[in-house]
Amino acid sequence: MADPAPTTPAPAPTPEELSQETLDFARSVFNAARKGDPTLLQAVDAGLPANLTNEQGNTLLMLAAYSGHPALVTGLLARGADPDRANDTGQTPLAGAVFKGEDAVVRALLAAGANPRAGTPSAIDTARIFKKAELLALLGATDADLRDPLPAMPGPPGRA
Repeated sequence: MADPAPTTPAPAPTPEELSQETLDFARSVFNAARKGDPTLLQAVDAGLPANLTNEQGNTLLMLAAYSGHPALVTGLLARGADPDRANDTGQTPLAGAVFKGEDAVVRALLAAGANPRAGTPSAIDTARIFKKAELLALLGATDADLRDPLPAMPGPPGRA
């Protein structure tokens, strides 16, 4: 007997197709990441994707890292969050934490294997741009990294 033909999954709904209740829930999840709310980890344990992204491509990890919540960052990483997943502008959670000066978050991301050269600008480039010399050693910056030309900082949307 032949195997049945594989089925194609249904396309994801567009935001316009989602209920207001679903949209409100999504906003609350991303706000929980920004606030460092540890109950977010219970939602991930219950099935919420650890790499869920918002409309700007920011993951829960990115928002927690950028907002300076090392305990939540560690919890999300332990549940499979990708430490190198860049948002729609190319920034990684590690580069965001470097930019914000969140040293404990930087350490947590590095301990989980985050790549300091991933993203645009990378975490190393971010430390160089904002003159955060104390983080360059922590990030493992090499002489070659320090000689690389710095990338241009992204401007406002819609500008060249």
